[in-house]
Amino acid sequence: MDQTIFIGQAEQKVGILPKMANRHGLIAGATGTGKTITMQGLAEGFSEIGVPVFLADVKGDVSGVSQPGKAHPKVAERVEIMQLTEFAFEGFPVTFWDVFGKLGHPVRTTISDMGPLLLARLLKLNEVQEGVLSLVFRVADDNGWLLLDLKDLRSMLRFVADNAADFRTLYGNISSASVGAIQRRLISLEDQGGDELFAEPILNLDDLMQTDQEGKGLINILAANTLMSSPQLYSSFLLWLLSELFEQLPEVGNPDKPKLVLFFDEAHLIFKNAPAVLLEKVEQVVRLIRSKGVGVYFVTQNPTDIPDSVLGQLGNRIQHALRAYTAKDQKAVRAAAQTFRDNPKLDTEEVITQLGVGEALVSVLDKKGRPHVVQQTLIKPPKSQIGPISDNQRKVLMANSLVAGVYEKEVDRESAYEILKLRAENLAKEQEAKLKQQQKEDAKKTKPRKRSSSQGSTSRGSDSAVDAFLKSAMRSLGGQVGGKLIRGVLGSLFGGK
Repeated sequence: MDQTIFIGQAEQKVGILPKMANRHGLIAGATGTGKTITMQGLAEGFSEIGVPVFLADVKGDVSGVSQPGKAHPKVAERVEIMQLTEFAFEGFPVTFWDVFGKLGHPVRTTISDMGPLLLARLLKLNEVQEGVLSLVFRVADDNGWLLLDLKDLRSMLRFVADNAADFRTLYGNISSASVGAIQRRLISLEDQGGDELFAEPILNLDDLMQTDQEGKGLINILAANTLMSSPQLYSSFLLWLLSELFEQLPEVGNPDKPKLVLFFDEAHLIFKNAPAVLLEKVEQVVRLIRSKGVGVYFVTQNPTDIPDSVLGQLGNRIQHALRAYTAKDQKAVRAAAQTFRDNPKLDTEEVITQLGVGEALVSVLDKKGRPHVVQQTLIKPPKSQIGPISDNQRKVLMANSLVAGVYEKEVDRESAYEILKLRAENLAKEQEAKLKQQQKEDAKKTKPRKRSSSQGSTSRGSDSAVDAFLKSAMRSLGGQVGGKLIRGVLGSLFGGK
């Protein structure tokens, strides 16, 4: 049975070979040229061969993939032109996700799982502030203290700032000004909905890689239209997901088809203003994650939105029309044309500006991983509904999904906030007990001079005892909690959670 993921019709049918689908891809083109429909059609194709999909829906238009399409003159015309004799409308299995828990099941991560690198970018920290944040994570990781939500991170920031002198030898200087700046950025993050993203239960990756009773891959749709109002939050979440898949999934080599395919819409936001160290690590993850059986498809307006180091790894390319109104536009068109393998029958640079809606220049990999020559292709119509579904339809799908009720109730288990609060209470009790004991001993003394001297030494002794207790707790508590936490390439937790 031919499982090729059908894209459209050129001189012959054009499609992605399942074995080459984890070599990643690009869907590019100006607004209104058909990128969303192409993405929806590819999601259908992957689902049909049993490959689950994760798709970021930034406009709310892709939810219609859950419902059968309806007859339309333009669809009928394209079906006839492409001679799709077996074309039939159908819906596909869908699970909806939403960071804010309104248009889908809540999807969460934790501060510890996101890690200092992505969180620093999310908070827009400068180099000094990023260094302090990394130090705070290092202290928490070395002691095995989990940072699950924003209150955990706030507690950890206060703890490190209050005990900066004790940490200086091991970790270096801690700027109180930088700690204050990070605290203020956390308030801004909370206003953007960060308190809803950072919580438990955290997303279980297995829930993204499901098939239905008919063997169709589940299409996971992230409702991102509200999330897009905070582009940094959106892009950081996508990078976290990519990082988690990379760190948690086992190596599978070159599978016959992917275990999961990701579609990242508005992909330019992932790379915009990203520091060089982050870009280098993202490039590394994209290069290596295909051996985990994961394909990543970036959806954006222009190929130049993607760094060359990443763009060079995107083997399957679909280029919709670009406009060339300005010199800058013309340069972008030229750059896009140069990314394809030449077709002697096409002037690629000219055709890019003349493509109609639902047409694209397509180049995919052959069975040996070599790019085919670029072909002007008529994109297939989707079998599912074009456009969003109703609120009632969404509610019914959510109520009957495989994860209904799993993520709705937030859990707040013991983490840094509770640990540090308990430690502070214990320290206070310890100090109070020592003070009472000393007062009893002082009351027994009869000579004022000795009592005065004793009181002075008691104060110093009490302070010394508290300091000793603090340092001892700092050394030993990590082993009691669970040991040092290990991080992967993009800073997310590595290994078991």
